[in-house]
Amino acid sequence: MRILLKLTLDIDADAAWRALHSQAALAELYGPLLRVEHLAPAGPTLADGDDAPVRYSSLGVSLGSHLISVHDRRKTDTHGDVRILRDSGIPLTGALSSLDVWDHQMAVAPLPGDPTRTLWRERLVIGGAWAPVLWAPLWALWQWRGARLKAIAPTWAYEPATAGSDPSE
Repeated sequence: MRILLKLTLDIDADAAWRALHSQAALAELYGPLLRVEHLAPAGPTLADGDDAPVRYSSLGVSLGSHLISVHDRRKTDTHGDVRILRDSGIPLTGALSSLDVWDHQMAVAPLPGDPTRTLWRERLVIGGAWAPVLWAPLWALWQWRGARLKAIAPTWAYEPATAGSDPSE
């Protein structure tokens, strides 16, 4: 079973790509509906090959844990460069752990005709005996994600100055 999102975000693709790898952006994406707690010490960003266990809760009630397993790739389509983050992890505990398949891919590319904006595409594929029961709540959560993405993506445009750089540039 699949859940799809296709959005245009008011941010450039480079900033969207950085946000996809940011643990803080991930947590912000679900708030205030869900709280995301990182279970293992990790840096502020996730890199290709990283595994990041997280726990989800809502209103103080644990909803289960999930292993996020990050894999990056690039491809070129008719519109240019597309960067894809694939979470091939799996829910570990909670209702979602009844799923046999969890394949979440998020793709970012410059919006054709307007490189200051981003074409954001997501695909979540789930499978298992409970997938038909869990599809509707996950679909609703993905609509929430889509609304949050549109609302908070412009805040991701800020890139802090690195050591030795001129902040006025």
